[in-house]
Amino acid sequence: MTLASLSPQAALPSPSTAVWQLGPVPIRAYALCIIAGIVLACWVTERRLRQRGVAPGATLDIAVWAVPAGIIGARIYHVVTSPEKYFGAGGDPIKAFAIWEGGLGIWGAVAGGAIGAWIAARQLGIPFGVVADALAPGLPLAQAVGRIGNWFNNELFGGRTSLPWGLQIHRMDPDNPGHALRDDAGQPILEPGLYQPTFLYEALWNLGVVALVLVLDRRLKLGRGRAFALYVMGYTVGRFWIELMRTDEANQILGVRLNVWTAALVFLGALIYFVRVRGPRDYLIPLGPTATTTTPPTSDLSQVDLSERETPARAAAPEGYRVVSEEQYAAWQDTGVVPPATDGDSRPDDGELSGDTSAGDLPETADLAASGDEPADDPSAARTDRADATGARPADRDS
Repeated sequence: MTLASLSPQAALPSPSTAVWQLGPVPIRAYALCIIAGIVLACWVTERRLRQRGVAPGATLDIAVWAVPAGIIGARIYHVVTSPEKYFGAGGDPIKAFAIWEGGLGIWGAVAGGAIGAWIAARQLGIPFGVVADALAPGLPLAQAVGRIGNWFNNELFGGRTSLPWGLQIHRMDPDNPGHALRDDAGQPILEPGLYQPTFLYEALWNLGVVALVLVLDRRLKLGRGRAFALYVMGYTVGRFWIELMRTDEANQILGVRLNVWTAALVFLGALIYFVRVRGPRDYLIPLGPTATTTTPPTSDLSQVDLSERETPARAAAPEGYRVVSEEQYAAWQDTGVVPPATDGDSRPDDGELSGDTSAGDLPETADLAASGDEPADDPSAARTDRADATGARPADRDS
């Protein structure tokens, strides 16, 4: 017998309640964590988009598409990879729509959210690579906050452990979801032993990915979606080894959990993209009313028209964006003058000229972007150029 065996073992506690009733409305801790994560991700993305020239408020327009699409994608991935729960013997297909009972897959969330963000970016005339890079540190931050919800749910833990940070797990009541079973004295019942807090490992790893993306993005000035690829690589490396520690029920391929294979394949795809794609970071200059009424952030006080300050700012969205270099963007901030179009302004593969399609001269602009020709040096051509250069456990909440 040792001194260590005589002393009580340290442990991390777990909540015994994950749902609270506000009248007839259940307030779920997991849902609150997901919402908090989304808000933080939007805040980070908004700041990064504005640093690259996107007009204020664009993140909300993107989130309107990306968040619902991400939730749908997450649920589809969960149902497809765990079909026996809904379509097997004893399964209930209607339960596939019961998202409040848990079952979301991060891989489907990222894929679905990317589709939604792409649609929104096309509508706003913003290159999708700019949106993806702006979101790169916000997404792992949201995932880290979301994992706190798994702690409330007493789920996504690993095997038994004697480590000082071993996790206590409550035996949850299947007839009263979100609440622990209680003994005759009314005390919540704990599972025997302590367990690896794999959800906590993933949350901390995600915070490390946030720091990694921010540091390397600032140092290397990543663009064309490479910051997002860096996030994907960082996340999947952590998910690979953390997934191997989990003991909750999961489908397997060749004796290995499905999510382990997914993490490896997604990592390889992100690595190939990161290595093969090259190009400078894109900056955007809004065109149209927003560009003409917005005072450059670095303007001297003597350059500010005080009469404009007395007039409420118009909420009109830009007609489109011109993709420019960092030097051109800095010059625009200093002078407020939109730089002349050059061959390097067009990025046909990013679709950044997909601005307001209601403008009558947009087809001419699209042709210019495709050919790389500069418009004729006359007032009408210049106007055209401005317009478009733009044991059985509860179902995993996040598998």
